Amino acid sequence: MLLEQEWSRDCDAGTHNESYWLNQYLPLVKRVLGQLRNQVNTVIDADDLSQIGIMGLLEAIRRYGGPPDEGFAGFAFKRVRGAILDELRRHDWRPRQLRQQSHQCAQTERELMRSLGRRPTETELADAMGVEMDELRNILYAGQMAEMDSLQQLLEHGHEPAQDEALDRLEQQRHIRALLGRLPEREQRLMSLYYQHDLNMKEIALVLDLTESRVCQLHKQCLALLNREFAQGGEK
Repeated sequence: MLLEQEWSRDCDAGTHNESYWLNQYLPLVKRVLGQLRNQVNTVIDADDLSQIGIMGLLEAIRRYGGPPDEGFAGFAFKRVRGAILDELRRHDWRPRQLRQQSHQCAQTERELMRSLGRRPTETELADAMGVEMDELRNILYAGQMAEMDSLQQLLEHGHEPAQDEALDRLEQQRHIRALLGRLPEREQRLMSLYYQHDLNMKEIALVLDLTESRVCQLHKQCLALLNREFAQGGEK
């Protein structure tokens, strides 16, 4: 009630109202950048990405349709992350060599799984590709970000703001929850830690007692599943 009164009191002020909520939720932009820092720290200047994130937050405030409440943080987090992914997409953030290495990494891992009869360790995968561990992790992050970007485009495809946008959002969330429910328990927990609790890959690795690269691989696999299901229309 207090939020609604404050929103009504300031609605005529416009800019003042937006500035107030921007300041209130500015830490959210920092959390998004912190979550993505390993993936994007060599692509675009951090200050530029911060400005993009702030613009995404401003758009979220304007499109929410009322005073921010307990559901706003999750809505805004996705908007901010989407704005940053859009900027990375516009800059063609993955160099051609890195794209090729990402495909090569996936192929090498499949070949090692066939020959070893199990999933290769990070060291085995790095040795087979002839790269250092830090470079391997960058390659894995590139593949993960590509899947995330593809999913973002699928979720936004053909979508225009409309009166029933909230209903579209709820249906989309229901569909995603149903798909995630099919994942093994560990993968479900990983996705929850990343998207609901805003942990980065290193933090998730500590929680799940896995290597950071393994967490990145699992996250990429989950995103690939979502991409396939959405591209095919999923099960309604």
